[in-house]
Parts: sequence; C-alpha cells; structure tokens
Amino acid sequence: MSGIRSFFEKAQAKLHKQHPGQPITPEILKQLFPIRNLSDEILQTFATDNHVESLPTGSILYNVNEQATCAIYLLKGTVTLADHNGKSYEIVAGSAQAKFPICSGTKHTATATAKTDVDILRVSLKIMLTPSRLDHGKLEIPAELRDNRLLALFAEHFQNSDHEIEIPSLPEVAINLRKAIQRDVNIDEAVKIIQLDPAISAKLIEVANCPLYLTTVRAKNCKEAVVRIGLNATRNLVTALSMKQIFKSKSPQIKSHLESLWKQSLYLSGLCHVLASHTREQNPENALLAGLVCDIGVIPFLNFAANLPSEYHNESEIEQAIPVIKGPVGAVVLKEWDFAEEFLDVALSSSDWYQNSAEKLTLTDIVVLSRLHAQIGKTASAELPAITAIPAASKLKNFSLSPENTLAILHDAKAKIHEALSIFSN
Repeated sequence: MSGIRSFFEKAQAKLHKQHPGQPITPEILKQLFPIRNLSDEILQTFATDNHVESLPTGSILYNVNEQATCAIYLLKGTVTLADHNGKSYEIVAGSAQAKFPICSGTKHTATATAKTDVDILRVSLKIMLTPSRLDHGKLEIPAELRDNRLLALFAEHFQNSDHEIEIPSLPEVAINLRKAIQRDVNIDEAVKIIQLDPAISAKLIEVANCPLYLTTVRAKNCKEAVVRIGLNATRNLVTALSMKQIFKSKSPQIKSHLESLWKQSLYLSGLCHVLASHTREQNPENALLAGLVCDIGVIPFLNFAANLPSEYHNESEIEQAIPVIKGPVGAVVLKEWDFAEEFLDVALSSSDWYQNSAEKLTLTDIVVLSRLHAQIGKTASAELPAITAIPAASKLKNFSLSPENTLAILHDAKAKIHEALSIFSN
C-alpha cells in the first residue's frame, strides 16, 4: 500500500505546489469519477495533498488544441466549452457531467472559459489511469453487488469451471470464410463459400450498395460485392451479417434482453464504421465488427440466466450484473472465436471512458467514442462525461461538436447509418 501512496503523492506534488488553495475533502472526492473508485486510504492521502483552486469570471482554463498537463474537475460555478468552430455548451457544478473531469485527454478539444467565478480541482493525468478490474479470466464482484445472487452464481460458474461457459457458435459460413482467408484463398474461392448461404450472399450485395460505401456503379452479384469491399473486409462483414442468429432465446424475459442488445450493438457498429471511415486511422469494417461484438459477453450470461429457475433471478439483478460480466466474459468468447487481440481489448475496455492504451486512435477508442455518442441524450439524468473530456476524443484530428454536444460527424451521418443498418436488422 505504501508503494501506491507514493505513486499518488509524486503524481500530485507538482500540481500542489503550483495551485495552492482551499482544502479538498474525501467526501467531495467520493462524488467524482473515476477518483471515487480509489480506496478510502488513498482518498484520504489525495485529500491531504490537493487543494481547490478559485478562478474569477472570464478566466481561460485551457485553449483548444493545447497539450493538457492535468485533468480538471469543476466544483463550483459554470464553465463554457467551445470547439474550434465556436460551437459551445456549458457545464454547471453539481450536474451529472461535473461528476467527471471536464478534460482528461493529452490534448484539449475545446476552449474552457469560466462563465462565473469557479472552483476547480486539478489532478494528474496519471491518476485518471486507475487500474481496471477487468482482466482475461478474472471476474471481480464489486462490494455493493455482493448480495446479487445471480451474479454470484454466474461468477462461481465462470471461474471454477475454467470458463466452461456456454459460448455461442459463430455461423458456419463465417467460420469457413475466416479459415479460408487465413489460408490466403482467392476471391473466387471466397465467393463460393459465401454463396453456400444465399441469405448472407444477398445481404452482402446490399451492403456493398448501401450508403456506407460511396459508389456510382452498383454491385450486381456476390463476386462484384467482394471485389468492391475486399477480402478481409468481406470476412468481417459476413461475420457481422450472420451474427443476428446468436441473439436468440426461448425465454421471453431473456429474449427481450437479447433483442435490445442486438439493436444497441447494431447501431453502435454503424457509428463505429462512420467514425473509422472519417478518421482513416482504423479499418471501417474492423470498427463495424468491433461495435457489434464489444458487448458479446452478455450473451453467455443471459443464456446462463435462462437455464435457471425463474425464482433465481429478477430484472434488477440482471441489469446490475451486465456491466460487471460483459468485459471479461466477452474477451473469453472472442478468444474462443480466434479474434485478434485488439478485439479482446475492445471487449475489456470499451465501457471505460478513461482507457488510454496508446497515443494514436485505437479500435477501442473508436468504440468508446461511438458508445458515448449513442448514450448522450438518451436519459437526462445519465451519469456521462462530456465528449470533449475523454482521452479518446483528444486523439481525433478534426474534432467538431454537434448541436447535441456529441461528435458532429456522427450526428450528421444519422440518416446514412439508419439506412445501412436496416440491411443488418432484417
């Protein structure tokens, strides 16, 4: 424990010397994400070594495109954030957004101005990188969920049976095509495999002609679709197109959850494809598949629940358990399916707003940004950070806010995404 305390003391020393002010209390820190996840002992040390800074109206907290030296929490007052185009929004102390830092990336994506007198707390960017409890093969139950009987049963089954959970099988056409491409088959051989499933073949042609692919000449057959999209992209699209059949259950309660999960994953995959196409730093078809499988770990859990007597679980237990299990279980599923390591990282980390494993935009960053875009505005009381505040946003080269304070590129592509996803959903 002394080593951990030493880390936090060193990380804060410079900031403390530069910004002396009012003391901060552990009670305030316990309201802030993700600092609140630290142990009581660390929070006490943190409170001792940090202070609140007061700034007058009109103060510039930071400018757009500047390198960030710290993360900042707003504790009192109102701050206006504006992107390079002048589109702006406000964060008010005490709001859901103010529970998160107003910036935490390595580069600022907006200019922050104090609209009123403000109190802020500056913390080291290193402290934002708190260790994740998600790990391959490790499923830790948070203290507040120890009474969740369904979660306890599943965790015991998951960990004591060497992950012998019921892993859904990829459809045969997807398995055969993935194996064939690993053997460096040519386009004609790949087309023969796809055409063994007429429904997938037809959908692939539709996708090749959909708004996600700007083209003036329509693909008329499966081969033309594969030529247009490319072999590796076709492999990912065939996997995505064939996945709907694993989101099924005979249990009415579980069926409802799976249908909802499928719709959410489908929409997320479309956002990921558009964002990857726009940034040109990640393969769009990889991003589409990543969005579709990022929450795949929920399926074995729901299938487990479906096989239990109804009195062994309730709706509340299911909802509470899903955020805990989906990362580690998803990584196990994707590893079993022989997906690349970057997809396993998506399953483990794409629900962590502050994940930051690389300087450049990663596949996980794409999913994190798309997930936040999809959730902002859904529920007024949702506890979500501002999109300008997360590390993934600072890696975008052309950051621009939409009217809803999400990414402009994703907001402007809504119609295109919905039209394209209708192919996948049917």
